[in-house]
Amino acid sequence: MEVTARPEDLGFCKQRLENITDWMKRYVEAGKLPGAQTLVMREGEVVYSNWTGYRDVERAQDWTGDTIARFYSMTKPITSVALMTLYEKGLFHLDDPIERFIPAFADMRVMRKNAVSLDDTEPCRTKPTIHHLLTHCSGLTYDFNKGVLEDAYAEEKMDFMPNRGTLEDQVERLARLPLKFEPGTRWNYGVSTDVVGRLVEVISGKSLDVYLREVILEPLGMKDTRFDVTPEMVGRFASSYTPKRDGSLRLVDRAEDSLFAEGRVQGFSGGGGLVSTVEDYSKFAEMIRQRGALGEDGPRILGSRTVEFMMENHMPGDLASMGQPVFSEVSFEGVGFGLGGWVMLNPAKAQMLGTPGDFGWGGLASTVFWVDPLEDLTVVFSTQLLPSSYHPLRKEIRALVYQAMID
Repeated sequence: MEVTARPEDLGFCKQRLENITDWMKRYVEAGKLPGAQTLVMREGEVVYSNWTGYRDVERAQDWTGDTIARFYSMTKPITSVALMTLYEKGLFHLDDPIERFIPAFADMRVMRKNAVSLDDTEPCRTKPTIHHLLTHCSGLTYDFNKGVLEDAYAEEKMDFMPNRGTLEDQVERLARLPLKFEPGTRWNYGVSTDVVGRLVEVISGKSLDVYLREVILEPLGMKDTRFDVTPEMVGRFASSYTPKRDGSLRLVDRAEDSLFAEGRVQGFSGGGGLVSTVEDYSKFAEMIRQRGALGEDGPRILGSRTVEFMMENHMPGDLASMGQPVFSEVSFEGVGFGLGGWVMLNPAKAQMLGTPGDFGWGGLASTVFWVDPLEDLTVVFSTQLLPSSYHPLRKEIRALVYQAMID
């Protein structure tokens, strides 16, 4: 995207914004990132847009403004919005048990404290609800977390990757495993939003890809956001990388060989299956910042009060008090959680620049976005480095954006 307004007219210092360019180039030139792209918007205008590096390092193919990347968990806010469009039609309540729509979640069991085997369970006293799913308090987990249950997730390949079968089949398999803890008692990052995606299918009667396309992606003009990469898109699809022990980059997934290639995707992961571009994702982020609609005359996806409700903290305190003191490279002191994304509560406590009420989320390949309603700010950052915890990119990009604001 091109810059559409003088940064100074919207309270930014142009010279200070160039610190973002220098930061991206340092990471790329040091071989720590393959490529990187950052977009900063205020009041709907683009004040900074730049990129550097490669979408494919070995082939020296440049990262461009329309490079397509795996946005992984930045799928979660989109899927959460999709479910809330059905909530607005009165088709479910947030306190509905999951089993009302997915019977396999009836009679769930939960791991006992200090369990040493998968058989060390007891009946679940609290039925997991839709609200538990949207807030990651359901007792579901990810295989990269530590524990007996996580080992079982890994063995069962319970990661909702594109080649694991249909979403329906995967959710049915998931429900055979116990929960990590009693629903509502903790916050734990997991496959909850994949189950949210299945709820969208069951309640709407449409597959998740079709529902997202019809209700969110096409209305917002997100033409490059999909669960698969078509042959026409492959030339813009970035390869993904992970650090080797010597600090250099190792190829993980190349465009033409990717599991995301058209024809290879078996299931639609509402928790991490979308590919997108920075420009596309900024349209979704701007819709959130503008409380449900993209522009005065643009499409309305959600009612303004629904978006405000999603961006409230749904935890009794911060995430650290809910058993999650840190996630990835970011401290969760002073950070809460809404329906589908973080909520900044206290920047001083979080020790990160920001504003109370800013809302966003990141992805496995080190991508991140957030919107700041008080500052009328939208930021999207993209790269393709797994895992996202390897460099403190998210803390650094926050500092770089807010230090450039002078009004």
